[in-house]
Formats: sequence, structure tokens, C-alpha cells
Amino acid sequence: MPIPKTPRRPLPAALLAGVLAAAALGGAGLAGHAEAAGGSDAGTRTVEYFADSHGEGRHVQVPAAVPAEIRKEKRAPATAAPDGEVTALQKTGPSEGRLDLVITGDGYTADQQEDFRQDAESKLAAVFAIEPYKSYKGLFNFWLVNAVSNESGVSGDPTQDVVKDTALSSYFFCDDVERLLCIDEKKVDSYAQQAPDSDIVFVVSNATKYGGAGYSGVQSTAGHTGIATMSSDNDRSYLIGAHELGHSIGLLADEYQYDGYGRYPGAEPVEPNTSILTADGMSGARAKWYRWLGESDPAGGTVGTYEGGGYYEYGIYRPTQNSIMRALDTEQFNLVGREAMIAGFYRDADVLTARTPTTRTLRPQDHIRVDLAPLAKGLSDVRVHWYVDGVEVRRAAAERTVTGKELGARKGTHTITATAVDSSASLRDPAAIRAASNSVSWTVKTGK
Repeated sequence: MPIPKTPRRPLPAALLAGVLAAAALGGAGLAGHAEAAGGSDAGTRTVEYFADSHGEGRHVQVPAAVPAEIRKEKRAPATAAPDGEVTALQKTGPSEGRLDLVITGDGYTADQQEDFRQDAESKLAAVFAIEPYKSYKGLFNFWLVNAVSNESGVSGDPTQDVVKDTALSSYFFCDDVERLLCIDEKKVDSYAQQAPDSDIVFVVSNATKYGGAGYSGVQSTAGHTGIATMSSDNDRSYLIGAHELGHSIGLLADEYQYDGYGRYPGAEPVEPNTSILTADGMSGARAKWYRWLGESDPAGGTVGTYEGGGYYEYGIYRPTQNSIMRALDTEQFNLVGREAMIAGFYRDADVLTARTPTTRTLRPQDHIRVDLAPLAKGLSDVRVHWYVDGVEVRRAAAERTVTGKELGARKGTHTITATAVDSSASLRDPAAIRAASNSVSWTVKTGK
């Protein structure tokens, strides 16, 4: 039975202006404000997609509900044992100190769960070969959640008349847009809840057709704030996930523009990578990315102010001619984007964790142990510093295990603090530098 066609609803300029105004107040990107601009409460969601695997993105309003022929009640799988099973693909620390990325699949039968695992690992490997994900992979936990479908493949692949009985009801031709791969958010939420924690969700759909979608600003019972869908067997679909994490983690704006949208009508955007200021204005006001102006950029060229971005053609500027937040013909975040991403990692993750409990008073000879997230030698440059009552003990720098006695704590009660600081050259904004450190403290009581 064909997937019911519904008229495509491009995001009109008036609605886009309203969403951007909401973003200026709320501090997130366009897709994250669907509710504020007539989103899911009004029966629609604003999602992002890339019709061209090397091109720029588009936003479109789609029905919040999956078409009835696709979301029909699923029959119980013949072999349900793997359904909802959770595997830790990578666990580098406690969830309260990590970004928890949940990967679940759609269109994989019970006999294809190993295929799903291989596809999920392939997508993760591709995303985390990109900087700054590569250097900061150790701040993530990866949870694989099996979702068993009754039929292999997903609706709309290869043609619009194909309808499959799948666990998450993912489907191409969402709102009549062929490359737009939508899902049933409630079903995704139910599987994500099986993981110990959920900050971001990747849905890998069992398909050869290129496509995907980005859902930012999601409000889920599982806790995640973003969902990225991508097809399993297309070798460029991982870039959709890499781009969408730019919104969910880095709070980055899209750097592309729409023909005909004209001049940006709003105040200074809250997102770190768009601005109404020119280079001279930034330098004079010491605002936005003025610290990076003139630097050679990994995305090509130099950092400056390039007109066009945030969906508008004029009166708004982006840091570089191109980046992964503009088009998928590059894997590179620009320097401004990299800094925002690293700050975003540290907003939800800690590089330093305590192995010795902090809830009990220690004796001077008790060992105090800490762990550092296993960050790669690349953009990250993390060091540990130890303090007794606020005074640094320089000789203990970089140690992972110490005692109060070794640190020179004398008679009385003292506070021992370990602080990890990421001195990455990719961080210049003082707020980002502050975000890239965390501390843990213990009470040590010496003899009378």
C-alpha cells in the first residue's frame, strides 16, 4: 500500500522569523524550537534534512504523527528475545559525568541484530573520526539498544509505495520529501529508556537510500534532547549525525541560507557562530568570535565574517566560507564551531572523576584516587592539579593517586581538591575555558 502523500510545507519566512526570535530568547537552534513556533503541539514538527548528500540543509514542517499505514500496531515479533537488549559499546565513566549516546536501529529483524551492530559501529566510527569528536570520544558512553522489527528494511525504500512493519516506524518520503527520514518519536523514546541514560539518540535505519533527519530540542521521558536519523548502507549518511550533534551539543546555528529570504530582521543571535557584526564591529566590541579573526581555519581559508547564514542572505555573518554546519561537502567544523562543541562536551561531561568516595572523612595516609577520561592526543590537553585548602601543591601535578600526608596536610581538618584543566589551544573564550575544567574535593583529618 502506498505511503499517503501529504503536501510539503516549507518553512515560511514569517514562521522562521518567529523561531529565530524564540531561539534568541531560549539559546538553541531552529529545530529546537518547533514547539515555540507551532511545533508538535500544533500537530507538526520542524526537522532538518539534506536532500543532497554533499549539499546544504533545509528545514521543513512535517506532521508530528506518523502516517496511519506506517504506525499501525505492530505484531509481536516471532523472536522477541533481543528486543530492547542493551549493550555498552563504550563506557568510559559514570553517566552523570559523560555524554550518553544511544544508538538504536529500525528495519532489522531478530536475525539481523548483528547486522545492526555492525552498521551502528560503522556510523560511530565515521562520526568520531571527525574533530573535535575524535579527540573527545572519551567523554562519551555509547549504548546499543536492539529494536526488533517484523520486516527487514524501512518504508519508502526504494520507492514511495513500499510500506514495512518496523519497530520505530521510520519512513522516507516524510511529508512527500524523498530524502527526509522520519520516525515515531514516542517509539524511539521507549527504546532509549532502556539505556542507563540518554542524552542524544542515533537511529540507524536499515536502508540503502541516502537520507536522514535532525530533531533538536526534543523533550523526551528518556532525557535526550536530540535525535538524528540516518540510513545504514549509504556511506555519507553519517554526516547528518555529525551535523545534528552540532546543534544538540554545540548549540550551533546552521550557516546556510535560503534564496529569497533577504535581510536578517532580528537582534544579535544567541548562537556562537552567527552574528550581525562585521569583522571590524566584532573587534571593536570584543564580541563573538573576534579572538579567532584572521586565523587559518581547518574548514579552509581564514576566519572572518562571511555574509549569509542562519537562513538569511544579508545582514548576518558566519565565521568561514564553508563548514559542516553549512554543507555536507566537508567534515570540518570551523574554529568557532570546534570551540563551541568542546564547550558543549564539557557542559554535560566531566573529564575528572573521583575513584575515592568523597562522602567520608579520610585519614592522612588514605589513598585519594582520580580518573581522567581517556581523551586522545589531539585537540585536548588535560592536566591534573592538587590543592590543600586552596593552595596548589605543584610537585603533585599530573598525579592520579596521592595521600593527604604526601600533599603536606598538617594537623587539623583540611580540604583536598583535585582539578582537571583542559588547556586546549582550541579554546580561547574564557567561558569555554571555565567549562573545560572540573574539580572534586575530599575532607582529610589528621591526628590531634
